[in-house]
Amino acid sequence: MPKKKKAVKAVAPQKAKAVKPKAKKAVKPKAKKALKPKAKKAPKALKPAVEPAAQLLSSEVVFAGPLFRVLRDRLIEPGGHESVRDVIRHNGSVVILAMDTAKNKRDPWIVIERQYRHAAGRFLWELPAGKLEAGEDPLLGAQRELEEETGYKAKKWKPLVEYYASPGFLGESMKVFVAEGLVAGNAHPEEDEQIEIRLVKLSEVVKLIEKGAILDGKTLSSVLLYARKIAGKRRK
Repeated sequence: MPKKKKAVKAVAPQKAKAVKPKAKKAVKPKAKKALKPKAKKAPKALKPAVEPAAQLLSSEVVFAGPLFRVLRDRLIEPGGHESVRDVIRHNGSVVILAMDTAKNKRDPWIVIERQYRHAAGRFLWELPAGKLEAGEDPLLGAQRELEEETGYKAKKWKPLVEYYASPGFLGESMKVFVAEGLVAGNAHPEEDEQIEIRLVKLSEVVKLIEKGAILDGKTLSSVLLYARKIAGKRRK
């Protein structure tokens, strides 16, 4: 007899587990970095290739003194505008940043003067300086002025900068020289010059400038420019 086949139990289908969708993390948008504008490089030469000249129509001397003349000029300026300008004409001046670097080249001793300035109505601390004679070589004039006012001579000279103090009405050019290797001597200032001489460290002069104790323009510009130059050399 054939064997009876065992009944196969029906397997109940398992309930499929509901798969929960994974919550997506909110993606924070990346903050865009603010783009810094690139600094434009300064042109190598600020001076144009050809400078237009003014056309002088007439010039009248309205004052003449031992130090300067005042001219009344009528002219057509480079932009085409006609104007009348009162201008002080001057032979130019020299300024001497005289220093003793024997003990410390990074912080040398600076020669400064104290004298009364009637135009300012006060005593001022200044670098040695003076007016050039007509046609005088600026370096020779600087050497002459340093010896006359302070008695010092210098072994080494080099130009530092040239500038116009107040070009709106004053034609005076001021040429600054650095003088090193000082040799002391006897000063012989002019009769109307009463000058007090001091040697002060460069760092101390800068501090006096920052405190407002030095008000003379030629001293401010010359000392600060030189201090900046030597500070730049240290960083290299």
